[in-house]
Amino acid sequence: MPGLYLLALLVSIGGVLTIDARWRLAFWAQPGRTAAAVAIGTGFFLMWDAVGIATGVFVRGDSPALLGIDLAPHLPLEEPLFLAFLCHLSLVVYVAVLRRRPRAREERAS
Repeated sequence: MPGLYLLALLVSIGGVLTIDARWRLAFWAQPGRTAAAVAIGTGFFLMWDAVGIATGVFVRGDSPALLGIDLAPHLPLEEPLFLAFLCHLSLVVYVAVLRRRPRAREERAS
């Protein structure tokens, strides 16, 4: 079913944004810094992909779940969205762990 992967990405992005908004972890705490971090991370991974594609390490597979639209040879439309999702998810998890650690120490000390 074409577009299934894109749909899954959009639902996942929505879920992480909901968690982020609920606990004000990344975008809702510092929107400018988060947007910059996600953009820089996504750009870095897109360059990494470009090098992998140019050297023949990365190739686009034939999956019926992809839309079939390529932004460049072997770079499907879904790839930048996945990379942005990956960067945002990493930030959300990192901030959540940082917030949890001081409480864990306090609970152990009690």
